Amino acid sequence: MSTPEYITALREKVGHQQLFLPSVTAVIVRDVPMGASVWEVPSTLLARRADTGDWAPVAGICEPGEDLAATAIREVKEEVGLDARVEALLGAGKVGPVTYANGDECMFMDTTLRLSVDPAAEPVVSDEENLEAGWFSVAHLPRSLSARHRLVIADGVAQLKHPTGFKPRVGYVKRTR
Repeated sequence: MSTPEYITALREKVGHQQLFLPSVTAVIVRDVPMGASVWEVPSTLLARRADTGDWAPVAGICEPGEDLAATAIREVKEEVGLDARVEALLGAGKVGPVTYANGDECMFMDTTLRLSVDPAAEPVVSDEENLEAGWFSVAHLPRSLSARHRLVIADGVAQLKHPTGFKPRVGYVKRTR
């Protein structure tokens, strides 16, 4: 599913004006199997977006009244065909503004969650939003992956490895000294 119907209805009234929308980014991290080499690192699931060609974690807009966890689980099923479980909150922050090819502008209040899937699960592209999907070693992520996505994937690995010491990120703003 691309643009939710309620957004299409809103666009009929407000045109290309900026919308502020709740969204979820689903960071799926697959840990190293027991007995693996000490050199192996976790992997993360990414999809290559049809609109930009960039690789990214699964993400989507919340439907009206939909819980954040339900949005993440729904988006993973819709985009890569996998059943997922929400494991942890990684952070929240503003993303955008984003201007789409048709001129629509959005600002997102994004909540990033770490999800898990069956360790043997393999993704399949199951909608028109993505061209392909696959597992990537966190040590060898695609060049087209954004800095924010690299950050939240690192947060997902940190939370997986050290859950009691992890503190969710508030804001995705670049810090300067």
